[in-house]
Formats: sequence, C-alpha cells, structure tokens
Amino acid sequence: MRTEPTLRIPLGLLALLFLIGVYSLVVARYVPSLIGDWNGLAQSAVYLALGLAWLLPLRRFLIWMETGRWG
Repeated sequence: MRTEPTLRIPLGLLALLFLIGVYSLVVARYVPSLIGDWNGLAQSAVYLALGLAWLLPLRRFLIWMETGRWG
C-alpha cells in the first residue's frame, strides 16, 4: 500500500485525458468516412463499441497509477 504521494497519479490522469482526446479525435476523423453509408443502427453499434473500447486498457492503467506495476 502506498504511504507517500507520487507523481504517477496526476501524470497518469493527464496522460489518460490526453490519450482519450487523441482517441476521440481519431475516431471522429476516420470512422465517419468508413461507415457513413451504413444504416443508423449499424453505425450506432460501431460507435457504441468504439465508445466502450477505450475502457479495456483502463483497469491496468489505473492499477499502474496506484501501485506502479501493470498487473
């Protein structure tokens, strides 16, 4: 258990916000041209999946922020 403050948490939070911003810009830039001709239900499914995809690495990232280890 951590007893002293570290820079991992504020730097990790800034990195997380930056990476989510980059991810959302990439999705907003490239995905509409790929799925723009699909029907609305299929587009919704793709955007739902992409909206949840960034959560997959989040658990390990939060563990690293707290402990300094990836697992």
